[in-house]
Amino acid sequence: MDAIFAPFAGVALLCLRLMITVVFGASGYSHLKDPAARAASIEMSKGFTIFLGAAELAGAVGVATGVLARWAALGLILVMCGSIYQKAFAWKTGFWGKGTQGWHYDLTFVVMNLVVLCVGPGALVIPFLR
Repeated sequence: MDAIFAPFAGVALLCLRLMITVVFGASGYSHLKDPAARAASIEMSKGFTIFLGAAELAGAVGVATGVLARWAALGLILVMCGSIYQKAFAWKTGFWGKGTQGWHYDLTFVVMNLVVLCVGPGALVIPFLR
């Protein structure tokens, strides 16, 4: 069975990395596009929201290109741990929450980034930057 699916491991890791990139890239852009409004919605300061947006965009680029992908994944794990803390303890939402407010979504991205952290970005990266 391993021989059947092994050739697709690089493509699977690329798909995982691209999904991480789309989500964190869009979130980071949202933070930086209108930091005052975004800060109010996540109950954080404007300065922290700008830092968070820049961190998410940098992590997305690192994971997408494979450049320092493990470090980028670790950074995104820390971002998601902060998000889980905010949702679970400050906002008191449950695991499922209401709509998209539960922290199940955040935990999913922790695990996705954990795969990149432990396995690496795979073979499909920008070769001259690896």
